[in-house]
Amino acid sequence: MKYRIALRQTDEGYSVSVPGFPGCWSQGATEVEALDNIRDAIGDYLAARDDLPLGATVREVDVGLGLTEGKFRKLP
Repeated sequence: MKYRIALRQTDEGYSVSVPGFPGCWSQGATEVEALDNIRDAIGDYLAARDDLPLGATVREVDVGLGLTEGKFRKLP
């Protein structure tokens, strides 16, 4: 899978984050190191995200422009 990242050069090297995954970021002394590190961070983020709903009722919420009533659907 491909994920959009934000890469920034800093005084210490490179900082990289995944805008679609709040709190998912990493860094490296070089651009290559930062990219390798964010690959690991994405893997860890996805593993942790999958563990979060354990024991919870997971649902989807339908959100649309001008929506005044939410529609809920229980997931298996």
